[in-house]
Amino acid sequence: MANRQLWKPVLQALKIAIGSSFAIWLAQTLGLSFAASAGSIAMLTIVTTKWETVRLSGFRVITFAIAVFIAWLTISRLKSAWMAYGIFLFAMTLICEAFGWRAALSVNAVIGTHFLETRDFRPEAIWNEFCLLLIGISIALFLNLFHNNRVHKKDLIQNMRYTEERLQMIMGEIAAYLSCRDMQRDVWEDIVVLEGKLRGFIRDAHEYQDNTFHSHPGYYIDYFEMRLQQCGVLHNLHYEMKKIRHMPVQAQVIAQFVLDTADYVTEKNIPTVQLAKLDDIFLSMKEEPLPVSREEFESRALLYHILMDLEEFLVFKKRFVEDMDDTRRRHYWENEQ
Repeated sequence: MANRQLWKPVLQALKIAIGSSFAIWLAQTLGLSFAASAGSIAMLTIVTTKWETVRLSGFRVITFAIAVFIAWLTISRLKSAWMAYGIFLFAMTLICEAFGWRAALSVNAVIGTHFLETRDFRPEAIWNEFCLLLIGISIALFLNLFHNNRVHKKDLIQNMRYTEERLQMIMGEIAAYLSCRDMQRDVWEDIVVLEGKLRGFIRDAHEYQDNTFHSHPGYYIDYFEMRLQQCGVLHNLHYEMKKIRHMPVQAQVIAQFVLDTADYVTEKNIPTVQLAKLDDIFLSMKEEPLPVSREEFESRALLYHILMDLEEFLVFKKRFVEDMDDTRRRHYWENEQ
């Protein structure tokens, strides 16, 4: 993952430099006016992901016609350059915001400056602007097809294994505390650090989804979001656990369950067995003699809350599995990733 993160800005910079330079060269070769703008259009489009590039290119083609029309209505009729351009941008901004095309505004603003400078709306001038747009987005589309999805996918899988290992470690420490053994680490800090990592993993998963044309890569997003929800549960569990003043004997049973469950915090586990064991623990605790002191009553109540937290922890994984369609199950669970 570190190598990919190191090379990512370098490769992006190369794409922008090569794409923009080639766009300018091509526009100059074709004898287009304002050839440098083709490089700017390419640069503004390359900085997006594959899917966003496709969508953005479509928006820019659609809004180009609107921009030309509004420029003709304003720039060709008003002598004041600053007033004409201000009204042009005001109208384009409203339209782009209304249809969710904000990213298309920058290119249309550049095109507007060309019309402002020449005040030429002949078909040849409009065709010149369209060619600049076409060159810029075509080169961006081509360059953004080159994305090392294989390495990106490998990193996501490594992040999944890392997440599982950290969760297993955290649950081991929680089991140690419930067993009245010394905790070797600050579990609260470990959970906070893992949550921060998971938010980064979710961003990486979104980037991967937007850079592949498959219909099912959202699996990784759902996986990391599920683990982030489980971290939230562990926060609550740890909070309840720290409030226990005297650890009841029933805590040993829960500690053993937590320890056993940690071994099944893996990607392809379906927590049916763990949920069944948890139900048995709930039943056995109901059959226990009633607490004889206030302190014991409060401790037993907190243990019950911990059991409910553990149930929620497992239910998040169960829902993740149940929400998986046949395509994802076949691609990610029945085949080796």
